[in-house]
Amino acid sequence: MGVPNLAVRIHGKKDLRLDRFELPDPGESEILAEVQTNSICMSCHKASQLGPEHKRVPDDVAQRPTILGHEFAGVITDVGAKWKDKYKPGDKFAIQPAMMYKGSLDAPGYSFPTIGGNAQRIVIPSCVMETDCLLPYTGDSFFRASLAEPVSCVIGACRAQYHAPPGRWDHEMGIKSGGSIALLGGAGPMGQATLDYLLHGPVQPGLIFIADRNRDKLDHTKRLFPPPAAQTHDVRLKYAHMDCADPGFPATARVHTRDAGYDDVFVFAPAVEVLELGDALLGYDGCLNFFAGPTDPAFTARFNFYNVHYAQHHIVGTSGGTRDDLAEALQLLASGTINPAGMITHVGGIDTVVDTTLRLPEIDGGKKLVYTHIQMPMTPIAQLSEHAEQAKEPYASVFADLDEIVSRHDGLWNDEAERYLLSRDELRCDA
Repeated sequence: MGVPNLAVRIHGKKDLRLDRFELPDPGESEILAEVQTNSICMSCHKASQLGPEHKRVPDDVAQRPTILGHEFAGVITDVGAKWKDKYKPGDKFAIQPAMMYKGSLDAPGYSFPTIGGNAQRIVIPSCVMETDCLLPYTGDSFFRASLAEPVSCVIGACRAQYHAPPGRWDHEMGIKSGGSIALLGGAGPMGQATLDYLLHGPVQPGLIFIADRNRDKLDHTKRLFPPPAAQTHDVRLKYAHMDCADPGFPATARVHTRDAGYDDVFVFAPAVEVLELGDALLGYDGCLNFFAGPTDPAFTARFNFYNVHYAQHHIVGTSGGTRDDLAEALQLLASGTINPAGMITHVGGIDTVVDTTLRLPEIDGGKKLVYTHIQMPMTPIAQLSEHAEQAKEPYASVFADLDEIVSRHDGLWNDEAERYLLSRDELRCDA
């Protein structure tokens, strides 16, 4: 009979559609699940712009559209015979999209017609379970599990850093414990997730320097992570407005390291001037992580190879995390060790996904969170009260109630707000 579904699918370059269609009935090696939340990633915007030119989007997507979205969480509803000993209906889950199944770049949320985050229902193919990339989640709220994927990217990036102590050639993997770290373009959602992990994860630096060109984002991040709170973790936290055009800015930034430069530098903006600034901030044996993924396959920037030779500068790039990174992220989120709620600045329904994804760089703020079983405008959390005054019912009442709930939680999205939103039957839209 098939499974009725509502999902956003990619049909080609800049061609996203909210489609009603039937999923095939799951087979013995597959799992049926309901998605509850998906966080819209900049990588999805890039996929929407490139279509089949994207490395993870199939060439025949026009004939065989795939479901978009890879930062999602939900509940298993039916389990094929092959997996009944490992999974059961009612289990909450998150998925590691970077499966590398038999060396392939195919990933949920890009490459498959039956699985992706911007959907109400999904059929999970066997390869996801075979690579152990369907992971259990024991926390209360779905939105935290949706953010496990971006957090896993941060964990992977920190693990990918490496250093070689003087007189030795063996690489010590990971950020330098007690060292100095610069986060350039670090006031966005991924920079905030990195800061949260650096402060509360297993390895702490002694100094974190955050610079960003957007003053509003910088102020918001500083409110979420004030320097006195970081000091309780024995971490010096410094903020600065980033001016790449100022030739004196590198010297200003290096002052915090007594001009020694930074052990680890993370670049969160795919801009030549930011990448070259990161190069200028590296200290001896410094490692630069080019975290931001550019859309231009010919993207290049200057790098000081004199310092590569004499100062042991090196560079890495990470795109996504591993299954183990996601497992650690889910554990940290479920235990409350890290709280990614500050990453979320907008909340909306599945009907907003197409427009939001296509225009993502134009929309201010951080993460845009989607509840896939409801219809609701993509709304800034900080402006819920204002939108309550302007909206028609039922949204006026919903926004007013959410504003009251969010206000009790320091202006952040939270478990109570999620429960309230999921309880509003008048917002539901089902396939």
